[in-house]
Amino acid sequence: MTKLTLGSYPHLLGFEQLERLLERAAKTGNDGYPPYNIEQTSQASYRITLAVAGFGEDDLSITVEDRQLVIRGRQHEDAVERMFLHRGIAARQFQRSFVLADGVEVGEAIMENGLLHVDLTLVRPDAVVQTIKIKKGKDHDV
Repeated sequence: MTKLTLGSYPHLLGFEQLERLLERAAKTGNDGYPPYNIEQTSQASYRITLAVAGFGEDDLSITVEDRQLVIRGRQHEDAVERMFLHRGIAARQFQRSFVLADGVEVGEAIMENGLLHVDLTLVRPDAVVQTIKIKKGKDHDV
């Protein structure tokens, strides 16, 4: 079976980056932890909410790496050894990635009641119409 690439389509010039983004999105971890929501809060804004109970602000990091929003969590071990009779609250590290389209900017991040909210804004550039002047070729100069 042959894999079709965007390069196989001659009318899709310069979309190689889109192909890489699609491959990266397919490879992102899909283990379901931590659970999250993505909501559209307006015509040009979104909010990603992750359930991060047990994590503090110092345990989380948010970065944008090559058009990809990466949220990592790692809880610091307590200095005091604790003996759990039952441990049902996850205390593992995680990394959750979201591929960002061109024009999506990451705004503020808010921690509230065990939920981490990350706001995104879609900035649409102004439409520009460009006229290209056609020159005569050297063979056609008179």
